[in-house]
Amino acid sequence: MYILRAFKHRNYKLHFIGQAISLMGTWMQRIAVSWLVYRLTESAFVLGLVSFLSLVPSLVLSPFIGSFVDRHNKYRILLITQSGLMFQAGALALLVFLGNYSVFWIGALSLLQGIINTFDVTARQSLMVELVPDRADLPNAIALNSSAFNAARMVGPAIGGILLSTYGEAVCFTANFVSFIAVLGTLLAMKLSFSTPVVKQESTWQGLKEGFSYLRHSPHLSSLILLLGGSSLLVIPYTTLLPVIAREMFSGDATTFSWFESAAGLGAMIGAVYMALTKAGTNLRFRVMKAAGLFAFGILMLSFASWLPLALLCTVLASMGMMVQNSSINTYIQTHAMPAYRARAISYYIMAFQGIFPLGSLLIGALANVWGIHYTLIFQGIAGALIALGFVGYIRIHILKR
Repeated sequence: MYILRAFKHRNYKLHFIGQAISLMGTWMQRIAVSWLVYRLTESAFVLGLVSFLSLVPSLVLSPFIGSFVDRHNKYRILLITQSGLMFQAGALALLVFLGNYSVFWIGALSLLQGIINTFDVTARQSLMVELVPDRADLPNAIALNSSAFNAARMVGPAIGGILLSTYGEAVCFTANFVSFIAVLGTLLAMKLSFSTPVVKQESTWQGLKEGFSYLRHSPHLSSLILLLGGSSLLVIPYTTLLPVIAREMFSGDATTFSWFESAAGLGAMIGAVYMALTKAGTNLRFRVMKAAGLFAFGILMLSFASWLPLALLCTVLASMGMMVQNSSINTYIQTHAMPAYRARAISYYIMAFQGIFPLGSLLIGALANVWGIHYTLIFQGIAGALIALGFVGYIRIHILKR
């Protein structure tokens, strides 16, 4: 099947299977952490703060890590990071089982997860070229990765919501701990050549400066990263407000929250399938414009929704736009960045996506406390529309003139 063409590469197939299983556990843990923090504090700001701690390492460390990954074996980095993430999930499960937990320890373990995850994502994204040696299949592989991520986002919270409301948060953390067995098993089953990366002998700082210089002189890449950064600051953090939307807009509980997470996963899954069908030669930058517009529209409609099924539909639309926007940017960078700078270019993508996001979570969480959830969502929808229009203007000025 055309949509599954990347599966002909054995190493990629193993990678996909391991990640698909592990991501189910990851999403169970994610909703359990969000619900646990909100249950303990009933504060949108503290919810945003914990999200900030889990993702701020991407903002501070990503460019340095990109330079590090460009000079080291990405496969071995993945083995170490996946083992570390397994330990983090086990520690969370143990703390909750023993009843010896607090927001402080949840935040500390979230920070540890963020540090490990920054190394993990950079190495995993830049390893994709080695898992899929046929460059024509690379966009399909990236889209299938997004499909697995968003299928897990759709199913994981649904299962997690049942486990959460029936057995509590510790079971969700334990499920995530066990899921890492699949990742480590598939990684060990891969057959990869362990050639030493061919790079100049340079310090990490020098590598960082060269990566920044490369992006500065590549406006077709930097413009997409800037769009993603603006979106991560002002628009994408709507996802951290889903527990607040469930409780304050619809008087819901953990199950209602899991419905919103699953709706977001469904929308992203639809977007991922759409991306998997992308053919060679598709203009990804124009696709980014359309997706950014759909993202903003979905959030604006969500702010006015008073009927739960309509709100879930708006969440589907918003997440579909967000997924197509982000996946298109990721695919473009991986297929257009020079090989010697690929990990560094990806690290700036991660910084714009996961690094700026925690700052946005803090900002949006604070605004939700002051303005309320309704006006905060309106603000995010308008901001998303302005970001999309700004990128349209850039395309018209810098691209269509050529």
